[in-house]
Amino acid sequence: MASTGEDPLFADLVFNEDGEPAQVTTIGGEGVYAIPGDDFLRHVEASHIDRQIVHRLQERIRAMGDTVADGVVHMLGEEDLFTRASVQHAIDHMDQILQPGAVDADQLRTALWMGGFRAIVDHHGDLVRIDVPGWEEVEDT
Repeated sequence: MASTGEDPLFADLVFNEDGEPAQVTTIGGEGVYAIPGDDFLRHVEASHIDRQIVHRLQERIRAMGDTVADGVVHMLGEEDLFTRASVQHAIDHMDQILQPGAVDADQLRTALWMGGFRAIVDHHGDLVRIDVPGWEEVEDT
């Protein structure tokens, strides 16, 4: 999928509660997810869903902060204070990926897809949960 400025960040990774994929389209130049439900497509602004996903990811990564930082520092082979601070800064400012052009959306989606990432939303576009194999999450009620 070629990325444009209007493309939802998590295109092809958003599903309804029945496991049906949300379609991606634009309305008035703005990206939207078209969430299937009861033979109807409910159109929800992509930014509404994308913000929720990034926020939930950021919360989860912060909860595992030391483990994530240790893993990244070890993977990079740069076991020093500055690298650890850089990793922590990236986690703290993860919401910046929502800014247009901040990340290569195609690469991000591909990496998430390869990891089995799925964002499950209800028919209003509210995030129900994020499914990632091996990544247990306590569901909000």
